[in-house]
Amino acid sequence: MSKRMNLRLGTRPSLLAIAQSRLVARALERRYPELGVELVNVCTRGDRDRHTPLTRVNDPGFFAAELDEALRGGDVDFCVHSYKDLGPDRPADIALAAIPPRENPRDAVLFSADVRDKLERGETVRIGSSSLRRQINIGDFLPRALPNDGKSVAIEFHALRGPVHERLARIDAGNEGLDGVVLALAGLARLWQDADGHAAIAPLLADAMWMVLPLSECPTAAGQGALAVECRADDERTRQLLGKLHDPGSAALVAAEVDTIERHAKGIETGVGSTSSFLPALGLVTLLRGRASPEDGRLIAVAESSAHAQPGTGSVKAWSDDDWRRYTQRRKLSTALPETGAVFAAHWHALDSRKLNPDVRCWTSGVASWLQMARQGLWVEGCADNLGFESIKATLSCPVLALPELNEWTALTHADAIDGWQGSGTRNALATYESVIDSIVSDELDEQLVNCTHFYWSSVRQYQSLKPCLPETAHHACGPGKTLTALREAGLDNVQAFASRKEWQQWLA
Repeated sequence: MSKRMNLRLGTRPSLLAIAQSRLVARALERRYPELGVELVNVCTRGDRDRHTPLTRVNDPGFFAAELDEALRGGDVDFCVHSYKDLGPDRPADIALAAIPPRENPRDAVLFSADVRDKLERGETVRIGSSSLRRQINIGDFLPRALPNDGKSVAIEFHALRGPVHERLARIDAGNEGLDGVVLALAGLARLWQDADGHAAIAPLLADAMWMVLPLSECPTAAGQGALAVECRADDERTRQLLGKLHDPGSAALVAAEVDTIERHAKGIETGVGSTSSFLPALGLVTLLRGRASPEDGRLIAVAESSAHAQPGTGSVKAWSDDDWRRYTQRRKLSTALPETGAVFAAHWHALDSRKLNPDVRCWTSGVASWLQMARQGLWVEGCADNLGFESIKATLSCPVLALPELNEWTALTHADAIDGWQGSGTRNALATYESVIDSIVSDELDEQLVNCTHFYWSSVRQYQSLKPCLPETAHHACGPGKTLTALREAGLDNVQAFASRKEWQQWLA
């Protein structure tokens, strides 16, 4: 580009839409210093109508039709949309020029500071969201995930739409207020980076309590966190300029999410979430969950990984590690817990019957540990979905979460797992429990192991203790985190990673 060129970017007038458009404009101007981008506000039907629940909106152009007309009329040269706001069938004269690098796709619930008191009093927790998908999946998860001391937690949803800062303002806003609101983490992250957005939401987040929802239980709308940059199909020059912003990896994840819904949940898309990610040990992983309606008891839950070939055609006998648990006993260690910063509990046993300082922020390895810790009354902010600590690092560093720097985190783990945390970036790792093997020599156990064909290892110590009894042709599996690394370092090269033991069992079936 040899001479100055100006492009007009059509954007909805909300703070979030403008923040997203500014991100795209800056990316273009960095790539093309001779290019100037002017933002043009275009109000859509979705901006004017803030009251109709989205479940009642049967209008694919609800958030886009006016922007499409501005493009056709030449009032703007390109537009930036939240990908999930676009209908599946876009007009032929409008081209998708780019999907830039995606922001974090997760949903989060922001709670009022006094929600713990309400939980202790057994009061119903009021959550704001107009999304059917969120009401279904979060409605299943949240009563179990909030601190409950083993008691029942009641939640109720209230319809809530509008700009992000207005929804946040509904938290604890007197008698008309809510105890929590559900928001896309991507939107919060983008507002946090934008000067106007930051000024609007920072005061509202100052005392809020976070829960970043697990994708395995609460997958999001297909394409959530991704932007769609569109222009006129016949404007080849603009299309080529915008194409330099395209991120093939993000586009592939979005396509996988859309495809998974098409194959497994066609016709009930509004009640189903689908989120994809790429992990080195698992390849492309797509998680889908939901129902046609909150009253529909037929749950659809799918977990797919591109890395898993089907097991062989021979007979399969999977080893259950129930016997391992019978031969071992857990013993708590009198380790002092941190009083500040943040902790990552590698398993709920690491905090079994122990309390944390309320100022310490707590994450854990997976949903099962989260729910067990909630039954102990602990507030858990998020988890790694059993995909390993490395998989969650990018989320932990998201500035809007205001979490401590990674070097201020402490891992709480098993005594045998301490070495595996070297190089993780955390401040340190503390052993809070250990396993004592009473006896591992047993004719009954030896016979059981020899006759099994497939093994799922929960720790490298478990594998090493049983290794002398294992058949040479055994198929070995484990999770994709530190156990996988430790097993390979122990010389087990033919181990296959799975997202969870449940997924491994489904694979065998």
